[in-house]
Amino acid sequence: MSVQYPAGARHWLRLFRCLSIVLCLAASRVAVAQTTQSPLLEWQYPGGTILERVYEPNLPEWRVVLGGAVVTLPLYEGASRYRIEPGPVIDIRYKDIAFATVGEGIGYNFWRGEKSQAGISLGYDLGRKMSDDYRELRGLGDISAAPVVKIFGTMVVSKRFPLVLRADVRRIMGGADGTVGDVGFFMPLPGSSKKFVMFAGPSAMFADGRYERREFGVSPTQSVASGLPVYFAHSGLESAGFGFSATRLITDHWLVNTDMAAKRMFGSAGDSPITRARVQIIGELSSEYRW
Repeated sequence: MSVQYPAGARHWLRLFRCLSIVLCLAASRVAVAQTTQSPLLEWQYPGGTILERVYEPNLPEWRVVLGGAVVTLPLYEGASRYRIEPGPVIDIRYKDIAFATVGEGIGYNFWRGEKSQAGISLGYDLGRKMSDDYRELRGLGDISAAPVVKIFGTMVVSKRFPLVLRADVRRIMGGADGTVGDVGFFMPLPGSSKKFVMFAGPSAMFADGRYERREFGVSPTQSVASGLPVYFAHSGLESAGFGFSATRLITDHWLVNTDMAAKRMFGSAGDSPITRARVQIIGELSSEYRW
């Protein structure tokens, strides 16, 4: 006996059957290596990869996406000035078990359910150099690059309502030397098709006091060197924002992708004398080839 779905569910099922060819392309495609404070929202790095298991369980053993991108982002987190950076796109996945990407690092999915996934990955934080914006960061010293261990979990509400929920916790082992976490959700947008797929949703980032003091605090010594007032940062909500991702399939292998995100900084991050603009806007455009 066949299962009869409501009209709304049939719409989503038809949509994802025709989109299965491009769902894997919603994975991390960010040219700039992921930092602790991600240039984009955290959910935009893995994108819709979990939906592959839900709507297309017979995945190929290997999935590889390579290409190049251009990213526009602030000179540092909280900066009012921007820079444009080119970079590589690398996304390699083995079944639903392991992955290596520019945005997510090297990871292993230790839980693989029908509509849920959890794993651990090793990435890195690029830190922050005074030379990134010497006019604003003079006297604050550099924050060195450091490895980052991340534990994450993702869940799809249902096939009928493909809302994706995601949360993670990251520990920076040196450098900024603290713990941060993100919670967010997103879903595919109506108007997507076999050749064009869109995702959108919000995200929020939290950080402990140790991390906030390193990134946004001003110690007495730094105050003397920089001329900024002494500032003691504390833990809490650091930022919240909204992201949009879209992929256009040009041929069976070539595609173009765009990611955009706008974030507003709160708490210690927003009030810090280092912060020159509370609203941060990031944009990325890439061209990629998939095998």
